[in-house]
Amino acid sequence: MTDKEKGYVVFTKEMKETHTILVPNMLPMHFRLIGKVMEKQGYKVELLETSGPQIAETGLKYVHNDTCYPAILVIGQLLDALQSGKYDPDRVALILFQTGGGCRASNYIHLLRKALEKAGLGHVPVISLSLAGLEKHPGFQLNLPILQKMMYGVLYGDLLMSLVNQCKPYELEPGSAQALADSWTERLAREMAEQGVRYKQVKANYRRILDGFAGIPMQKSEKVMVGVVGEIFVKYSPLGNNNLEQFLVDEGAEVVIPGLLDFCLYCVYNNILDHKLYGMQKSAQLAYRIACRFLLNKERDLIAAMEAHGRFTPPTLFTRTMELVQGTISMGVKMGEGWLLTAEMLELADKGVSNIVCTQPFGCLPNHICGKGMMKPIKAKNPDINIVAIDYDAGATRVNQENRLKLMLANAKQKQQSAQRAAARPAVKEPEVRETEVRQKAIPRAV
Repeated sequence: MTDKEKGYVVFTKEMKETHTILVPNMLPMHFRLIGKVMEKQGYKVELLETSGPQIAETGLKYVHNDTCYPAILVIGQLLDALQSGKYDPDRVALILFQTGGGCRASNYIHLLRKALEKAGLGHVPVISLSLAGLEKHPGFQLNLPILQKMMYGVLYGDLLMSLVNQCKPYELEPGSAQALADSWTERLAREMAEQGVRYKQVKANYRRILDGFAGIPMQKSEKVMVGVVGEIFVKYSPLGNNNLEQFLVDEGAEVVIPGLLDFCLYCVYNNILDHKLYGMQKSAQLAYRIACRFLLNKERDLIAAMEAHGRFTPPTLFTRTMELVQGTISMGVKMGEGWLLTAEMLELADKGVSNIVCTQPFGCLPNHICGKGMMKPIKAKNPDINIVAIDYDAGATRVNQENRLKLMLANAKQKQQSAQRAAARPAVKEPEVRETEVRQKAIPRAV
C-alpha cells in the first residue's frame, strides 16, 4: 500500500517475512556474496541472472527509448522477472542500489516505479539501498555490522574478479579459473551466512584463494593487456556490455578491470571533497573520514596479501589513483563516474596497460566528457596509449562494437610483435675507434 506522506510503496516489517527481494545483476560474484549477507539478516533475496534480447525489449516497452541504456536493462530485467510467472507479484519486492548522485544513482528508482504503474504492478515495493538515506523503509534497515559484512563481500569479489582475469587467458583447461571462482563464491557465501565474519578469517581466506588460483595449470605466453573502464553498469555487467570480457579473452587478450572498491572509495571521498570545495557536509565529515580510512586500510591489506604471495598483480592503491589524476581533470567533476573514469585510464597506463576500452551508454554526457573527452590529454601524457570508446545502446549493433574492438586488438598485437622482434634482435656492436683516430678526424684539413 502506498504511503501517502512518502508517495511510494513502503517495504514494511511484515514484508520482511513474506516477500522475496529481487536484485538486478551487475557483478555476479560480488552481488551473490552481498545477497548472502542480507539473507543472514532474515531477508529472502534472489539475484536475477537472466539475459537475452527480451530484457532490452521489455525495458523499451516501459521506458522511453532516449533513457540511459543501463536504466532500460535494469528495469527490463526486473519487469521481465515479474511477468515471467515465476514470482507472485503480491509477495515480491525490488531493490535498486543508489549513491545519491546524479543520473542512474538517483533517478532509476522513479523510472522503475513509473514502469511498474504502467505494467499494472504499482503495488510492488521498490527498496532504495542507499547510504545517503534517500528513502526510508521500516522493513529494510542497514547498520554498521551489516555494511561491514557487505564490504567484505566487495573485497572478496574484487579479488576473485582480478584472479579470474589474470588466469583465464592462460589456463590449460578452459573454464577452470571461473569454476574455481564459482566454488569460492559458494564457500564464502556459506561462511558469511552461517557464521559471523571476522576480519582475521577474511585475510586467511585471501591466502587460500591466492594459493588455489596459483595451482591452476597455465601455459606460458604473452597476451595483449586490455583495460576496461567506463560507466559502472556497462563496465561490469555482461548483460550491459555484450559479454565484453569473454570476447576479449576469446580474441587473445588479458583483461584488466579496476575493482568495485575504488568506486566505493570514490563515493565516500567525494563527500569529503564537497566540504573542501564547497563547505558542504560539515556535520558528517568525521563519519566520512573514518569510512574512507577504513576502506583504504582494507584495500592496503588486500594489496599486501597479493604482494606477499608474489604470483599475481595487485590492484593500485586508491591514493595512488588520486595522485595520477592531478593536473588532468578537476576532482570537482563528480557527476556519474566523474574524475574516477579519467583516473582509472591513467592508472591502467601507469601499470603498463596501454590498450583501453572505454565503455559508455550512448548519449551519456558525464561519460562522454570524463571518458571520451579526456582521451586527448591522456594521450598527451602517454603517447603509446591506445584508447577506443565503445557506445552501448539498445539500437547499437554488437557486430559494429566487436569490429571496432578487433581493430584495436589487431593494432595492439602488431605493436606487441614489433616490440618482441626488436627485443630479440641482437645488438649491433659498434667498431672500436682509437683515440688518435678521433683526434685526426676532429682536425680539419687545410684547403
